[in-house]
Amino acid sequence: MMVLSPPRVAALLRASLIALLLLWPRPSAGKKKLYIGALFPMSGGWPGGQACLPSAQMALDLVNNRSDILPDYELELIHYDSMCDPGEATKLLYDLLYTEPIKIVLMPGCSGVSTLVAEAARMWNLIVLSYGSSSPALSNRQRFPTFFRTHPSATLHNPTRVQLFQKWKWTRIATIQQTTEVFTSTLDDLEQRVKEAGIEISVRQSFLTDPAVAVKNLKRQDARIIVGLFYETEARKVFCEVFKEKLYGKKVVWFLIGWYADNWFKIKDPAINCTVENMTEAVEGHVTTEIVMLNPETVRGVSNLTSQEFIATLMSRLGGMNPEETGGFQEAPLAYDAVWALALALNKTVAPLKAKGRRLEDFNYNNHDITSEIYRALNTSSFEGVSGHVVFDAQGSRMAMTLIEQLQGGSYKKIGYYDSSQKNLSWFGNDVWIGAGPPADRTVVIEEFRFLSQKLFAAVSVFAGLGILLGILCLTFNIYNGNVRYIQNSQPYLNNMTAVGCMMALAAVFPLGIDGHHVHRSQFPVVCQFRLWLLGLGFSLAYGSMFTKIWWVHTLFTKKDEKKEKKKQHLEPWKLYATVGVLLAIDFLSLMIWQIVDPLHITVEKFTKEAPKEDLDVLIQPLLEHCSSEKMNTWLGVVYGYKGLLLLLGIFLAYETKSVSTEKINDHRAVGMAIYNVAVLCLITAPVTMILSSQQDASFAFASLAIVFSAYITLVVLFVPKMRRLITRGEWQSEQQDTLKTGSSTNNNDEEKSRQLERENRELQKIIQEKEERVSALRSQLAERQALRNRRQPSTGQNQNHNAPPPSSQPDPKSLLPPPGYPTTDNHSLPPSFSNSSNLYPADSKMSRNHCHNSQIPLLYK
Repeated sequence: MMVLSPPRVAALLRASLIALLLLWPRPSAGKKKLYIGALFPMSGGWPGGQACLPSAQMALDLVNNRSDILPDYELELIHYDSMCDPGEATKLLYDLLYTEPIKIVLMPGCSGVSTLVAEAARMWNLIVLSYGSSSPALSNRQRFPTFFRTHPSATLHNPTRVQLFQKWKWTRIATIQQTTEVFTSTLDDLEQRVKEAGIEISVRQSFLTDPAVAVKNLKRQDARIIVGLFYETEARKVFCEVFKEKLYGKKVVWFLIGWYADNWFKIKDPAINCTVENMTEAVEGHVTTEIVMLNPETVRGVSNLTSQEFIATLMSRLGGMNPEETGGFQEAPLAYDAVWALALALNKTVAPLKAKGRRLEDFNYNNHDITSEIYRALNTSSFEGVSGHVVFDAQGSRMAMTLIEQLQGGSYKKIGYYDSSQKNLSWFGNDVWIGAGPPADRTVVIEEFRFLSQKLFAAVSVFAGLGILLGILCLTFNIYNGNVRYIQNSQPYLNNMTAVGCMMALAAVFPLGIDGHHVHRSQFPVVCQFRLWLLGLGFSLAYGSMFTKIWWVHTLFTKKDEKKEKKKQHLEPWKLYATVGVLLAIDFLSLMIWQIVDPLHITVEKFTKEAPKEDLDVLIQPLLEHCSSEKMNTWLGVVYGYKGLLLLLGIFLAYETKSVSTEKINDHRAVGMAIYNVAVLCLITAPVTMILSSQQDASFAFASLAIVFSAYITLVVLFVPKMRRLITRGEWQSEQQDTLKTGSSTNNNDEEKSRQLERENRELQKIIQEKEERVSALRSQLAERQALRNRRQPSTGQNQNHNAPPPSSQPDPKSLLPPPGYPTTDNHSLPPSFSNSSNLYPADSKMSRNHCHNSQIPLLYK
């Protein structure tokens, strides 16, 4: 059993007394009746008259019982059910106008009927006063010159909505509307207001009867903050589709009209196939904005009733009907105040009309003066009603505060008020959200820059630093030993340029790895230019000096027909330096033109948005900073084309000169080996880094390691053999000693071997010449002795015939043996140069050593 508190009992008793007084008939003798034609919707799309008609009748009873208001007149309401249908209202309007009695004022209900009635009423000089029309189109005084309403325009919701959007920091909203004039004009006004506030309407959907497609479009376009403008019956259809599409929850907020019944989502509707539980789940947390239709303060107005007493009296009039199931219950205070506004306005016109000799009962549809007086009185109305302070603006619309409510746990809770005229938001701070707070108006995109891996950068920097130390060591070695003949023959100044170029290229690794993690964006273009100049000039010095060597070796020593003459030519050093200077100047000018015409600047590359691992309503937008220019591809094409041709030409020249031996540039084979390595690494790395430009770690690794390896290989190939040679042999050795040791050492230098063979050949030629001269002298002596023997033989021949054996032409075998220690004189054992030495003599006097008489051979060794 429910126990009533004393204040509650007193309020009920007072309400009952007021109701009894209202129902008690009052003699109306001598009063003139003024008739009001009412078109209240009792059924149809918006049965707002179910509570509004009793409210209006209650106001009429109070007015008729008041002696201070229209004491000579009695107001009477002639009512028809318009069903909120303009077609039906047209027929009923005709009946009201062309049947007795004459109506002094027309009172339509919903916006559609009010539009029709207000546009036609001026033809009959009738004032139109509505209690439930909210269409913004009715604020057009040119179209509806005699229209007033105690229900504020629907556009009064829009300043409140904009205020809430700004409070919760939303700058992107979506809308879905039913295609009727009231909602279309409301949305047009909202669009203008949010545009002025810097808020974007990203999605705008509409429907006539079926909202399924519109709801799907909202979900597909990631709508988060959605303003819904539709009647109550269509609202159930919309949220049934919202449940199916799962367009609700902690990521979505719906804004609806607040004049629906409190249990509108629980009413069974055959037009939808969702349960009450489904609907309750879908609508949880939505926000409504509604005109304050019941004064929240305990103030007695012109009718001598507070808002609480009015509700109690109305409930007794309704006979115990459930307010949540009674159409127009929320608008009932507006209907009540509309009657009071009309009564006060008519009361205000009595005296002015009497001064003109007119009376209200003289009104007819052709009397413009009485209509003008009623219009003036309504336009200046200002009183306290049960719905709050009643006042009309220049367009005849009610000015009022806005109530903000939120559905929490299946019931509406007041969370604030907004006074648009004062721009004052009264906030209770009891708003409740499914998530941690108000959701974002869109999927939050967090921009996150991708930076180079610091571990990779540190590791490569260590290698680059060690390479610079190696370059310093090689440069110091080359300068210190510049007076050594072997170092001088390697063109040490070109080698110095190579070492400096390698160090510059290695130094370019550091700015190549610097990004937004290390420097501010304003300083990043300087880093871009620095890395470009270091790498460009370093390449020109290092590769240009090696290319110069190989170029001049090819120029001087690869033509067969002029080989000997070229070897006799002297290679002037200034030509080498000039060649390097030309290559360096080309790079310098191209870089200077690039920097002046199209300087490098920062460009940001955006990647596909990524979802974080955590369950957050955010997306990560990866960004990567690049050094770029407006015509980057053109410049790279020019630079890569020129460098690529230079690399290919270097490979060709190195291959062509691989078999050349010269002491003028004694390390050209090592230079060729370095050119091979540099060219291969550069030709592979350049296109790979362009392909991997979007992957900062891989791109940096390829580019930096190519630079490091190229520099290391160049320095090691060019300088380490020289260091080893001087350390193992000593730089003080003479050229002759250096040459003699070359044959027995492990150097295996082909040039040294060739020089040694030439010296040995000259020594053998001298020996052969001496032997030939000795052979010629011995032949002369042999001929003289033979002639002497021939002269002696006749005179002594007879005496010796008996005393001695005859002379023999065969010498003693022992006399044919060579002297002790000399090798046996075999034809096969003689050196080729010696065996062919007989060609130096004429044919008539030349005797081959193989044809010499054996008796003459020993004479060669005397």
